[in-house]
Amino acid sequence: MDKNWENQLQSIWLKLGTISNQEFIEQIKNHAELLTETDSQAIADFEKACAFDSTGHEKEAEPLYRSALEKGLTGLRRRRARIQLASTLRNNGKIEESIHILREEKAHYSDELDDAVDSFLALSLSSAGEYKEALSLALKAISKHLPRYNNSLSRYAENL
Repeated sequence: MDKNWENQLQSIWLKLGTISNQEFIEQIKNHAELLTETDSQAIADFEKACAFDSTGHEKEAEPLYRSALEKGLTGLRRRRARIQLASTLRNNGKIEESIHILREEKAHYSDELDDAVDSFLALSLSSAGEYKEALSLALKAISKHLPRYNNSLSRYAENL
C-alpha cells in the first residue's frame, strides 16, 4: 500500500452519494483488491466494511469489520473499525456487545476520536434504556466544543 493507493481511495470516497450505492461498493471492492500483501488484507476488509456500512448494509459490514480486526488492523483505522463495528452492532440489534466494545475503547485508548466513542456509546446506551448515562456522555462530548458554557454543561453532565 502506498500514498497513491490512499489518494485513489479518497477519490472513490468522494463519489459516495453521487453514484449508485452498488457502483460505489464495487469501486471500493475493486480498489481493495489491489492490496495483495498479507498485512494489507486487514485494511482491505476494513475499507469494504466501511463501504457497506456507509450505504446501509450493516449486516454485510459486520463480518468484514471483525475480519479486519482479527487480521491485525492497526492505528487510526483500528480505532475507527471498533467504533464503526459497535455502531453496526447496535443497528443489528447487538446492543450489549456494542456497549462492551465502546466501554473498552473508552477505558484503554485515547485519541482524537474520544468524542466519537462517547457519542456512539451514548447512542448504544440510549438503545439499552440507559438514558441518563447516555445524555451525560453526549453532553460531556458537546461541552468541549461550545464557545461558552463549557464548564456549566460539563458539571450538569457529571450530575446526571
